[in-house]
Amino acid sequence: MTLVLVTGGTGHLGQDLVPTLLRQGNRVRVLARSCWRDPTPNPDVERAIGDLATGQGLQAALEGVHTVINAATFSPIARRGGVRPVDFVKSPSEVDVEGTERLLAGSRAANVQHFLHVSIVGLDDASLPYARVKLRGEQLVRESELPWSVVRAMPFYYLLERMLAGLAWLPVWPVPKASFNPVDTSDVANYLATCALEGPRGVRDEIGGPEDLSCIEFARQYQHAHGLHRPILPLLSETTARGMGFVVSQGVRGKLRWSEWLERQNLQMSAAA
Repeated sequence: MTLVLVTGGTGHLGQDLVPTLLRQGNRVRVLARSCWRDPTPNPDVERAIGDLATGQGLQAALEGVHTVINAATFSPIARRGGVRPVDFVKSPSEVDVEGTERLLAGSRAANVQHFLHVSIVGLDDASLPYARVKLRGEQLVRESELPWSVVRAMPFYYLLERMLAGLAWLPVWPVPKASFNPVDTSDVANYLATCALEGPRGVRDEIGGPEDLSCIEFARQYQHAHGLHRPILPLLSETTARGMGFVVSQGVRGKLRWSEWLERQNLQMSAAA
């Protein structure tokens, strides 16, 4: 059984990725900070306490590991579900750059056989500081002497939902008119699990969702699913929107559509209520 270390294993993507790896018959170890408290811990998942931002616990976490999947990131925009002026000026790099560098060095010392790095589609044309930070981290992986792979993914549905929910109080919704194809974390998890243990090393096909729709159409479907009626104000040029990550991926396509994801979320909320 292959031992896979997953960073970012407690995040939205990680919560889909870890069970996918287990179903494939792998052993899984999740690296998380000491503040992680899992109310329903999985006995098949090893827990390693550590922090990419400081290097704490990395040596122990990497002991005996065959494959590392680096899905950890720190995006202030994603955390708060919206953009602030500071996001156009700077973005922290402790996890995505320095943390990736520490993880690569530790993986070399531990004789890791494959380092799979999760990145973002469209970084080469992106202008936001967070995107530049992500690109620097990806470049470190590409320059590594380790056997490595890079998978770029489109933004996730849950991030789109979080940003649209932040507009709910506005009488008019300002929305980019560009097209893009966000994707569900479950589709990305399935693809990553395959790339981790099968196929060639190096830059793998990027992954996005099954639909190329305008941001306006995504917003309309969100409003319909939540019974909202707000006028939508198109804004931003194609060039500006592309610099903010609103692009269409050209690689592997996921299966779950935005409308299906929204329906699933509504059902889960109803069941919880």
